[in-house]
Amino acid sequence: MQTHIAHSELWGLAVIMIVVVSWIFYRYFAPSSWHEWAGAGLVQAFVIALYAEMYGFPLTIYLSVRLFGLDRSNLDANLWSTLVGIGEVGMLVAMIIGYALAFTGIGLFMEGWRELYRARQQDRLVTDGLYGLVRHPQYTGLFVALFGEGVVHWPTVFSVILFPAIVVAYVLLAYREERQMLGRFGEQYRTYRKHVPMFLPGRRRWRKFLAGAQMRS
Repeated sequence: MQTHIAHSELWGLAVIMIVVVSWIFYRYFAPSSWHEWAGAGLVQAFVIALYAEMYGFPLTIYLSVRLFGLDRSNLDANLWSTLVGIGEVGMLVAMIIGYALAFTGIGLFMEGWRELYRARQQDRLVTDGLYGLVRHPQYTGLFVALFGEGVVHWPTVFSVILFPAIVVAYVLLAYREERQMLGRFGEQYRTYRKHVPMFLPGRRRWRKFLAGAQMRS
């Protein structure tokens, strides 16, 4: 049976998206140690697999057809559209929600990077702005962005498998960084860590935290 799948085989667009998203990631996360490169490698694999399927070859849909017997004359490359069976409407809803999460996450890690950069220039511990709400806003932003783009908007076999692995890698990296901060700032960082949560702000602080995702000039 030959199956036509809409929104596929756009390899030029896939390459462009991989290059652009990878540039944004390395621009703000710039790995230096091998621990950072290990996490970055998982993110890079996530990005390549995601956009290769989104615009190129929809492996997840082909596997679904083979393994679960989906038999449709006009499948869509988007998994939600295919499984839910509401076509373009399902893809549009997933796209809106996914992009909202993705751009929120991008805003969080960009603003977190700016605050951390200013603090390093002044050789001080950053405890205000987004860092006054969570200790690792850049990683929170990364998690939100990847979840929005690779799980909500366009889930694939590889993105769904890689996402929890990325979370584990960056949680471990965050703990390693905190040990270094304790060695550098001592009691000041210990007090900060006691009062500020690691990745998720308190219930009453979510609005203020999300407001920090807005792009600032």
